[in-house]
Amino acid sequence: MRSASIAQVAEHAGVSVATVSRVLNGKQAVKEQTRLRVVESVQAMGYRVNQLARSLRTDESRLLLVMVPDIGNPFYAQIVQGINAAVQDQGYSVLLCETGGDANRERRYFDLLSSRRADGAICLDPYTAQQALHGEALRFPWVACCEFDSQANVPYVGIDNRAAARDAVTYLVGKGHTRIAFLNSDTRFMYASERLQGYIDGLEQAGIAFSADYCLQADSLDFAAGKAAVGRLIALPERPTAVFAVSDTLAIGMLRGLHEAQLRVPDDMAVMGFDDIALAQQTYPALTTVAQPMRKLGEQAARALLKQLDDPLAPTTAVLLPHRLMIRESA
Repeated sequence: MRSASIAQVAEHAGVSVATVSRVLNGKQAVKEQTRLRVVESVQAMGYRVNQLARSLRTDESRLLLVMVPDIGNPFYAQIVQGINAAVQDQGYSVLLCETGGDANRERRYFDLLSSRRADGAICLDPYTAQQALHGEALRFPWVACCEFDSQANVPYVGIDNRAAARDAVTYLVGKGHTRIAFLNSDTRFMYASERLQGYIDGLEQAGIAFSADYCLQADSLDFAAGKAAVGRLIALPERPTAVFAVSDTLAIGMLRGLHEAQLRVPDDMAVMGFDDIALAQQTYPALTTVAQPMRKLGEQAARALLKQLDDPLAPTTAVLLPHRLMIRESA
């Protein structure tokens, strides 16, 4: 059955086409009794908004891009949930875009903004998007989430990664560890370079000399990379008694690698992660980690973008949310 037209809905409700349009757009005051009558007519007649026609008429698509480097990484799932919850109430839909860290793919997604097929974007990509999009920052509304450049004129939401890593090392030192390894990612990424500096800060604060042998770099953030790193750690002449991984997925891989090497956690080596993904509570032993408020990061990023869309001249916002240590069994 063909969808009814807006004129047919107006006739059914006994109002003007303009009144139906105001109800559907939710932008102008309409008497509650009239609004309910229009809504009942819309439902009764199966009316569906022609989004293409609306976007051509209003220059709005009501579509927002959320750009993530890896949809399979559980860290991003709660952030996306927070974004979606915040924008749906405002009548927007979300298009989830996996970039794979590829600058050309990111530019193609941002072409949706230049062609007005999307109204704005939230970018969680850790490096290439920030580099590729500096020139776009003044042209299109977008927000950096988690990975940001505080010097760029782009609204951002994140945490203090340096302070969080320092707190993690301070905790391990407080548990009696002086040989603490650090499993990091690519330091081109802001979070990786900041957490490395926080690790160094924590050692310096405790009077422990930094050792390059204890500072390893993984080629990805996945389980396999964490598991593979165990072999390098246990082969060191003086094995560390604790390891702090830059992400939970790496830390969980290390738990498996240590188990297969017949080393006990935390007795032979303590393990600490970063993020507090849902799986961190389900490992054995349960993972001690630094918790990021992932859902709140998404909600705040969405609000920052909606604010830009409502008022393009509003001041650029910068929000740092608090982290906290989740003390469990692994450290």
